[in-house]
Amino acid sequence: MSNQIAVLEENIYSCEIAFQQVSSDRSLVFKREAEFAMQIIGNNSYSLGLATQNPQSVRDAVTNVAAIGLSLNPARKLAYLVPRDKKICLDISYMGLLELAVASGSIHWAKAELVHQKDTFSLNGYDKPPTHTYSPFDKDRGDVIGVYVVAKLATGDYLTDTMTIDEVHEIRARSSAWKAWLEKKKSNPWVTDPGEMTKKTLIKRAQKTWPKTERLDQAVHYLNTDGEQGIDLNVIDAVPVERFDVEAELSRVAAAPDHAALQVIWKRSSEACRKASDQVGHARIKAAILARDAVVNTIKEAA
Repeated sequence: MSNQIAVLEENIYSCEIAFQQVSSDRSLVFKREAEFAMQIIGNNSYSLGLATQNPQSVRDAVTNVAAIGLSLNPARKLAYLVPRDKKICLDISYMGLLELAVASGSIHWAKAELVHQKDTFSLNGYDKPPTHTYSPFDKDRGDVIGVYVVAKLATGDYLTDTMTIDEVHEIRARSSAWKAWLEKKKSNPWVTDPGEMTKKTLIKRAQKTWPKTERLDQAVHYLNTDGEQGIDLNVIDAVPVERFDVEAELSRVAAAPDHAALQVIWKRSSEACRKASDQVGHARIKAAILARDAVVNTIKEAA
């Protein structure tokens, strides 16, 4: 064991130059992160064995900590070093993704929550956060039926995304980690931390409609590739921002058949107007969406 610890320490501290070269957050101190890495891996005999067998994976994981810019500090619960597929990998929690979104300037803040059967949840339009009421001390809130994330943008607007638990489970079924659990009973975060993975799944989809930042995109790309949590969460009916046209978008608003279609337009147009610094266009589209939403609701009630 002492020899394995010595080898682990040598491998981790050999990454210092690479760590400094790729660091995206200069507030991360290599020696502190190295100590966290030593604690995380050294206190788990299985992880220590994998680290000994695959030292390159340890070096890659520690270097990825710097590249993505999230601390391994266990108290913050942003990122972890975990054993996966015979190697040591960096894993990012849903809190880590939100931390990156705020730190990189993509959003002001965001909150993700699970919704249970006994909770009360309702959307409040396009420019207000949703209403979610429940008793935090209730020992039985019922099964989880969905998840939502609400983000506040620099414009003061809110973007809310939701998913039913069935939609989350459909995505889970396509992940390699879940398939490994079904075939080999190989433990993974979907089994040990289903709530966190449910939130992370939605955040990975929702961030596609938030203002783009390289650090956040890099983190999600890592999770979808090396992190083995790859899922296809492309935005419905997306229109590239470089081809965005306010008048054309207003026409789409006028033809939108329901609330869901308007929600897609709202997310897309908010991002496009932000990139173009078009506050007038943003206000026009917002007013048109609110007006059209009232119309489609009236039609729905009359039907």
